Amino acid sequence: MLTHNNKTKHKYSFLTTNPNMPSTSFLFIFVCTMFLFVSVVTESVLINETRFKPMEELKKLRRVRAHLKKINKPSVKTIQSPDGDLIDCVPSHLQPAFDHPKLKGQIPLEPPLERPKGHNSSDETFETIQLWAESNEFCPDGTIPIRRTTKNDILRANSLKRFGRKIRRVRRDAMSGGHEHAVGFVNGDRYYGAKANMNVWSPRVTEPYEFSLSQLWVISGSFGHDLNTIEAGWQVSPELYGDGYPRFFTYWTTDAYRETGCYNLLCSGFVQTNNRIAIGAAISPRSSYNGRQFDISVTIWKDPKHGHWWLQLGSGVLIGYWPSFLFSHLQKHASMIQFGGEIVNSRSRGHHTYTQMGSGHFASEGYGKAAYFRNLQVVDWGNTLIPLSNPHLLADHPNCYSIKSGKNNVWGNYIYYGGPGRNAGCQ
Repeated sequence: MLTHNNKTKHKYSFLTTNPNMPSTSFLFIFVCTMFLFVSVVTESVLINETRFKPMEELKKLRRVRAHLKKINKPSVKTIQSPDGDLIDCVPSHLQPAFDHPKLKGQIPLEPPLERPKGHNSSDETFETIQLWAESNEFCPDGTIPIRRTTKNDILRANSLKRFGRKIRRVRRDAMSGGHEHAVGFVNGDRYYGAKANMNVWSPRVTEPYEFSLSQLWVISGSFGHDLNTIEAGWQVSPELYGDGYPRFFTYWTTDAYRETGCYNLLCSGFVQTNNRIAIGAAISPRSSYNGRQFDISVTIWKDPKHGHWWLQLGSGVLIGYWPSFLFSHLQKHASMIQFGGEIVNSRSRGHHTYTQMGSGHFASEGYGKAAYFRNLQVVDWGNTLIPLSNPHLLADHPNCYSIKSGKNNVWGNYIYYGGPGRNAGCQ
């Protein structure tokens, strides 16, 4: 008859090579063996993860390099800008626009002979308004200046697919992040262009994926998926450019910012004809609070002969055009014109952003302190510039960014707009 101790010894003897070995020794060996096994497996997983991550990074960098090769075209000359930008002088027929299937093999059109009536053609002088051109070194005839896109420019974007595009519109209300505006606008008629002078500032942008801009919009379609816009003005966008300089920019979309369109020359669309203005390059000088004010004149209008939308900067300096085939509704005319400011409020810290609009000061502060648009005009069906009459005013969040309008004999119709973002009344 077996005793209790013998039963215990017999119970564990099939697990050991020596039936006399104490059970505690076996457990120690078992634990050590399992620890060694887990260590080997863990090390193997870590090695595989280490190998996997560089492979993913390598694939991403390959895609980035391929995209850079696509948008950075061969140049005949490169100019170094004081702000660090490289401006490539690219033969006009090699610019990104001519990657478009409908433009392949073509060259830029000659400027239209007919400008909007009311345009002052007697003073078509060129003024240096960009940092890269302060040395008076320009691109040769037959080329256009293009700001070179860098690897870091693309890596700052949310994704390669969204690089060079505006953040999509989101629901506008006090509790959600999104695009906020302070604008004057007209609608209810057929419009064939717009013109205004806007002063240039360096508003503070406090979050990586936010921006602050001032521009005019030429709009058609509904505010659903078929929205067509043409936009031009100045913007501060650390995500797109990597700094806080205000830069001359353009934008277009034909499907409400979803899949079509882009900033500047970052996709095939806008055709540039000018060799002295680099779209996306920094503007200089800039306005100062209670000091000198510096503004730029921007005109967008539809050429009655060919139907393309042309862009003019300053006193008659043509920059280029958006071919009419890019658009659906804007092939005919615009149904709304807007002037004003826009920011992105990401609410990344759980409250309204501190990102500024315009000068960072409210419209009520007036000249020398607030941002403005002056000489607001639209182009009518007869290709004539006419003053804007009774613009509607819209401020999404007036305690954050405000707007006011006025009229006098010197400025014609004008608006002041802007604000500091988060403050005691803007949470």
